[in-house]
Amino acid sequence: MTSLWFDTAGGAVASRPPLSGDLDVDVAIVGAGYTGLWTAYYLRRADPALRIAVVEAEQAGFGASGRNGGWCSGLLPTPLPKLEKLHGRAAAVAFQQAMIDTVDEVGRVAAAEGIDCHWDKGGTLGLARSAAQWRGARAESELAASYGFELRLLDRGEALERCGATDVHGATWSPHCAALHPLRLARGLASVVERLGVTIYEQTRVLEIMPGAVRTEHRTVRAAVVVRATEGYTPGLPGYRRAVVPIYSLMIATEPLPQSFWDTAGLARRETFTDHRRLVIYGQRTADDRLAFGGRGAPYHYGSAVRPSFDSDPSVHLALRNTLVELFPALADTKLTHAWGGPLGIARDWHPSVGLDRTTGLAWAGGYVGDGVAATNLAGRTLADLITGADSPLTALPWVNHRSPRWEPEPLRWLGINTALRTVVALDRWAGRGSA
Repeated sequence: MTSLWFDTAGGAVASRPPLSGDLDVDVAIVGAGYTGLWTAYYLRRADPALRIAVVEAEQAGFGASGRNGGWCSGLLPTPLPKLEKLHGRAAAVAFQQAMIDTVDEVGRVAAAEGIDCHWDKGGTLGLARSAAQWRGARAESELAASYGFELRLLDRGEALERCGATDVHGATWSPHCAALHPLRLARGLASVVERLGVTIYEQTRVLEIMPGAVRTEHRTVRAAVVVRATEGYTPGLPGYRRAVVPIYSLMIATEPLPQSFWDTAGLARRETFTDHRRLVIYGQRTADDRLAFGGRGAPYHYGSAVRPSFDSDPSVHLALRNTLVELFPALADTKLTHAWGGPLGIARDWHPSVGLDRTTGLAWAGGYVGDGVAATNLAGRTLADLITGADSPLTALPWVNHRSPRWEPEPLRWLGINTALRTVVALDRWAGRGSA
């Protein structure tokens, strides 16, 4: 099956031409996902005279940007206490606030540029469906409040009014999340960037990134600044094998559901939803009244391999269906129309980063751990400020020029990650809720 997003974004589109000759530009961006496209967008807005080229191995939005769960959220993959320990309390709070503000920035740009990405800011629910999860929900709400952020604790009745799932004890609710159609956002952003004068070269696989140049399978792009925006595909580049690991997240989608289902299931404001298990699940009510639902659980593949065949894992897709039916038993006989997946990027310390080495001209952003729909926008704005030399509070955020340690070599990487995955599954079962 193809992804739901592909089939509801207008289907296949003609590829943009590949790079056909050597090229000289001011900024070369590797990757036409959200990070690369947002960076190009804000660079051109800051300085319309900049010559910018984006090179992409497939098509704009091909990777995680066009396949994700459609959560534009203020979530950070690195917990606030860890950020405080590493960077200080003020820096941790500033980073979290910047992420929260970024949710509205994505919505603002989509509206201003006429990008129809089904944007709907209904917030996000974290359901507590066992006693252990309810304790975790209370602790999470208290932690957010201790840093001055809103994470409202809902009792059972309030939670069920918003989402009529089974076994709900209560929930957390944050207003800082919008549901959207991820591929429509990626394609729309690519079109906007082109209108601003940026050239996107598709079907142009990058073989090597180096100071001052990007060597592709066709020709070479020379640039004063080279931006690496490759996320889960980064390990395929020479010198970056252990920079991040590609972990697969898989999704399913139902057929459009009748109003009778939604009368009980709720999600009237298209709230995104998860629960407080350790192994992440995530869902949204789409603009055409389907449930799009995903989760982790696919194994890490030896050598950080990324292949099209890994986009589907029947056992994980079946587990996702079972979890969805557990949440909403009325879906037991509902047809699934789509099942898909793709890799996301995780740094060794689960700490995203963005930066520019002024000595080499090499810039980068990534390690979003699946929370990249909003984080990529913040990264793009930050890279634009770093590259243009703007005096900006964004360039003082603690992820700027952060250097994560490299992942262990194989086979330690494969053993460690997959052992950790099995441990998380076991802990969820012990706590009273099976994992997806």
